[in-house]
Amino acid sequence: MKNIAVIGAGTMGNGIAHVFAQNNYKVNLIDISQEALEKGLTNITKNLDRLISKERITEENKKQTLNNITTFTAIAKGVKNVDLVVEAATENVDLKLKIFKQIDADAPTNAILASNTSSISITKIASVTNRPDKVIGMHFMNPVPIMKLVEIIRGYSTSNEVTKTIMKLSENLNKVPVEVNDYPGFVANRILMPMLNEAIETLYNGVAGVYEIDTVMKLGMAHPMGPLQLADFIGLDVCLSILNVMYNGFKNPKYAPCPLLVNMVQAGKLGIKSSEGFYDYSESRKATTIAKQFQ
Repeated sequence: MKNIAVIGAGTMGNGIAHVFAQNNYKVNLIDISQEALEKGLTNITKNLDRLISKERITEENKKQTLNNITTFTAIAKGVKNVDLVVEAATENVDLKLKIFKQIDADAPTNAILASNTSSISITKIASVTNRPDKVIGMHFMNPVPIMKLVEIIRGYSTSNEVTKTIMKLSENLNKVPVEVNDYPGFVANRILMPMLNEAIETLYNGVAGVYEIDTVMKLGMAHPMGPLQLADFIGLDVCLSILNVMYNGFKNPKYAPCPLLVNMVQAGKLGIKSSEGFYDYSESRKATTIAKQFQ
C-alpha cells in the first residue's frame, strides 16, 4: 500500500496528506477548489518549515515530502490508481454519502475506503458502497502531524483483514491506532463533546466567564487547553454537528447542544476559522476574551 488519495484539503485533509507524504507514501490530495489545494500546500509547507526550525527534519526531507504530493480537482482522476482513499471532507452526512458513492464507483475494486469522520456512522457510510467490508473509519486528531492517536472504527461489515491492514498502516505513520466500534461519537467525541457542551452550558447559565471556566480546567484539571478554547479550535460548527449526531443517535437529552452554541453557529461565530468564537482571534490572534457578550 503506497498510493493514497486524501479527499479534502482543509485542516484535517492537508494534515493527513502531510503525514502520509512525510512517511514516503505517494499522495493524491483532492479538493474541488484549486484555492483550497493551494492553501493546503501552503499549510503543509509552513508545518514542514516549523519542523526544520526544530531540527526534526532536513530541507531534503521537506523537498521529498512535497514531491510526494500531487493535487487534483476531480475525484475520479485522483482515486484512479490508489490503494487507499481517506475522506476528510466537512462533517456533513449527506456530503460524505455522496462522496463515498463516487469513490466507490471510481476507485480500484480492491482499494480500502476510509473516512476521517469524527462521529458519523461508518456502517451508514459503507451502506452506499458495493464494498462495505472495505470501508473503515480513520479518525485522526488535530493537529494531525503532532497528535499520535488514530481512532480506527469498524463498521458492521468491516472485515478483519481490512482492520488489521489499517491498524498496521497507522503504526507505519508513527501513530497509535485504537480500535473502537461504530456507535455515535465513537470514544473520543462521545466523552469530549459532552464536556465541551457542559462548559458552554456553565457559561450560558452565568456561573463564570470564558477565561474563568478555561482557567479552572487548565489549572485545576491539568488540561493543556480550556474547553471553550478547545471548542474554538475544533470549530463550533463541528462541535454542534457532532452533538446533533449523538443526540439523534442515542435520543438522550444529555447530548442536546446548548442553545448558546446553536446561536453562535447561526451567527457565524465558529471559532478560529471565522476569527471569532468564545475568543477573538482577529489580527494578533492573541485570543482576547470577548467576555462582555457572556457576563
